[in-house]
Amino acid sequence: MRQVYAHQATIVLAPGTDPGAPGAAITVALCGHWEHEPPCPLAPHHTASSPVDEPDDDRLRLRVLFATEPNRVEEVRGRIDAALAAGDWQLIDSGCARLDPAERPHGRRLLRRNP
Repeated sequence: MRQVYAHQATIVLAPGTDPGAPGAAITVALCGHWEHEPPCPLAPHHTASSPVDEPDDDRLRLRVLFATEPNRVEEVRGRIDAALAAGDWQLIDSGCARLDPAERPHGRRLLRRNP
């Protein structure tokens, strides 16, 4: 039975890099292409990005919510990490995170998507 998980990463974009590129790279890693018909074949997911809240900081925080079976979590996290390690940005850190209570409604929507 699928469950919802969160993954968080911090990156520094190279000058001129589209801020949407890291999310697209994650979708390619999980789905084969950033534009695809639903459902996501491995793990329905959503990637959000936000600047790190520190003055003069060029870091970007990525938060990925995904739904998958417990035995596939490490595969999904590995694909996310590999995508983030290979882009036009510097990967600062990446790993599992706790699901925020405010993310639970979105998590339920991900669970309703058929993989």
